[in-house]
Amino acid sequence: MTSIAYVDGDATSPIGDGEKVIAHICNDIGVWGVWGAWFVMALSTKWDRPEKNYKYAYDMDAIELGKIQMVSVESDIFVVNLIAQQGVGRDRLSDREPVRYDALVVCLRKLAKWCKIGKEASSVHMPRIGCGLGGGRWEIVQPIIKVELCERGIPVTVYDWKG
Repeated sequence: MTSIAYVDGDATSPIGDGEKVIAHICNDIGVWGVWGAWFVMALSTKWDRPEKNYKYAYDMDAIELGKIQMVSVESDIFVVNLIAQQGVGRDRLSDREPVRYDALVVCLRKLAKWCKIGKEASSVHMPRIGCGLGGGRWEIVQPIIKVELCERGIPVTVYDWKG
């Protein structure tokens, strides 16, 4: 079992050796960036493929909760779009946050399998996923990451942006 490493820095510039996967949460309605969506904007500034693949999948009606999209952006770096957010913004009737923890579990299980197929485990790098515009709580997200990735031997680094 591995543990989560916490570092100050930019998850779009993952540290370490070997194959790295940058994970982040996307919504299920085809909206890539909204005001305050700093992480997807940082991804789009560095690479255009994650956004293009996400929008293409949405246009093809292939976006739904629990799906993932792996996008190669450099020879040893992938971005994974985790479809684990329903809409954008808190549901006014139920006061429910957009992140869907059950979909996050499904996405991370799929990611874990991908990280381990036929090779040393890829490392996973991320901001505190689901806890910005997704409205989630880290005290719920963190244990999900530990169970679905760390307990499967996949190294995880969480980046806290101090920009």
